[in-house]
Amino acid sequence: ALGGMAACSASGTMAVRYGTMRTAVLGLTVVLANGDIIKTGSRAKKTSAGYNLTNLFVGSEGTLGIITEVHLRLSPIPENIMSAVCQFQDLDSAVLTAQEIIQYGIQIARVELLNKDQMDISIKYSSLDNFEPLPTLFYEFHGSEISNKESIEVVQEISKNNNGSEFKWATNTEQRNKIWKARHNVYYSVKAQGDNVRVYATDVCVPISNIVECIKFAEEELQGTGLKAPMVGHVGDGNFHVTIVYDPNKENEYKYIREFSNKLINKALKLEGTITGEHGIGLQKKEYLLKQHPDNIPLMKLIKKSFDPNNIMNPGKIFD
Repeated sequence: ALGGMAACSASGTMAVRYGTMRTAVLGLTVVLANGDIIKTGSRAKKTSAGYNLTNLFVGSEGTLGIITEVHLRLSPIPENIMSAVCQFQDLDSAVLTAQEIIQYGIQIARVELLNKDQMDISIKYSSLDNFEPLPTLFYEFHGSEISNKESIEVVQEISKNNNGSEFKWATNTEQRNKIWKARHNVYYSVKAQGDNVRVYATDVCVPISNIVECIKFAEEELQGTGLKAPMVGHVGDGNFHVTIVYDPNKENEYKYIREFSNKLINKALKLEGTITGEHGIGLQKKEYLLKQHPDNIPLMKLIKKSFDPNNIMNPGKIFD
């Protein structure tokens, strides 16, 4: 799992505080296409020794080599951890709250969004008692008791100003784990919506100042289509995921989803964002990479050819 996370330059719910895999990976062991084994990076906190090969492989999606070992930067377990949930009457208010929290520079460890559709699904799937199917933010604060108290006061004020509900606190480790397990199980909760359904998942990432506009666009584009479109987001990073349930036997549904994905990606680029925050390019987003980085593709191809002249490492991924 760690190798895959590194290969896609993915991240988790704590990226807003601790960074993505690009931040967490100090070095790698990689098997190259010709069979050579190389080690990149070191245990040192920083380095200026030559090209940054570590971060060349992080995000390369298995096209340059096979990652066999990952050196990770570790963070100490915080003295105090506090988790809370706040619900909002509309999606805009929830997203604006997350945006303002980041812009105020508050040291929050997690701020995760579940839209109305996703919250409805998660309440049933994860047995989340005493919650309503409304746009929801999951918060977590890491630090000392004093620093957490200060951060919580500001976040509560921002949430209240955007008509957020009273915070519901996880008062012990068991409750906290239940809340975050529900967040981490969103994909499985969506998959459980039917025996013959499929899930189309896509993600984009935009500057935090544009996150409200981008998520609002996504929701409006899907309204009235009859498709259930749960959304989750690492909104503190400007990154969110749309997870659409569809029937593979209905060709028109998949066609519309692809049209929606195209519109969302173009919107993200217009808002100075990126076509993927952590899922990667793979096969489906190659044409969009040409839109985002047309001047970079020739150089990427040169790098690929020098590392893998026979094109045996994930051929067809990222670009043709």
